[in-house]
Amino acid sequence: MKLFKPLYEFALRWATHPYAEYYLAGLSFIEAFIFPVAPEVMLAPMTLAKPRRWARYATISLAGSICGAFIGYALGHYAFQFVRPLFEALGWLPAIDELIGKLQRETGWKIFLMLVLAGFLPIPLKIFTWASGIVGVPIPAFVAGMMIGRGKRVYILCGLIRLGGERAEKAIHRWIEWIGWTLIVLVVLLVVYLKFFHK
Repeated sequence: MKLFKPLYEFALRWATHPYAEYYLAGLSFIEAFIFPVAPEVMLAPMTLAKPRRWARYATISLAGSICGAFIGYALGHYAFQFVRPLFEALGWLPAIDELIGKLQRETGWKIFLMLVLAGFLPIPLKIFTWASGIVGVPIPAFVAGMMIGRGKRVYILCGLIRLGGERAEKAIHRWIEWIGWTLIVLVVLLVVYLKFFHK
C-alpha cells in the first residue's frame, strides 16, 4: 500500500504554492505552542522544490517558531492550571511534569543547554515552551536557547537538502515509502520501550 508517496507529492505541490511561505510561517508559529504537526512537513519539500531559497525558508520557519514560542511561554506562565486537563487528555502531561521538575532543579547555563538540545530531542517543541513558562525560565535564556535549538535544526535540514540538490529529491522520491514506514516502526518501538522497559 502506497501511503507516503502520494502525501509527499501533495506536499511538493503545496511547496510551490504562491502563499507557501505564509503557510510555512503559520505552521511554524502554531506548532511551537499547540499544533502537533512539525513544520518540516512543509520545510523539506519547499527546499527541495527551490533549493536556492534554503536559507530564506529556514529563517521564515525559525522566525515563526520563535514568535509561537512566546505564546507557549505565556500560556505556560499564565494559563497552565486551566489547560492541565487538556494536556492530560493529549497524553502530554507526564512529559511536561517531568520537564518542569528538571527545569526547577537547574539554573543558568544548564537550562540554556537544555533548550538548545530541545531542537533534536524526540520531545515536541511546545512541551519545552510551556514548561519554560511554567517555571519562569529567564526570557534571555529562553530566547537564546530557542533560537539556537530550533535554528540548528531547520538550517541543518535545509542546508543538507540544498547540498544534496536534485539527487536528494530523486532519492527521497524513490525511497519515500521505505523511509516513512521505517520512521513509523522506530516511533512505535520508542513508545513501547518508554512505556514498558524504561525506568
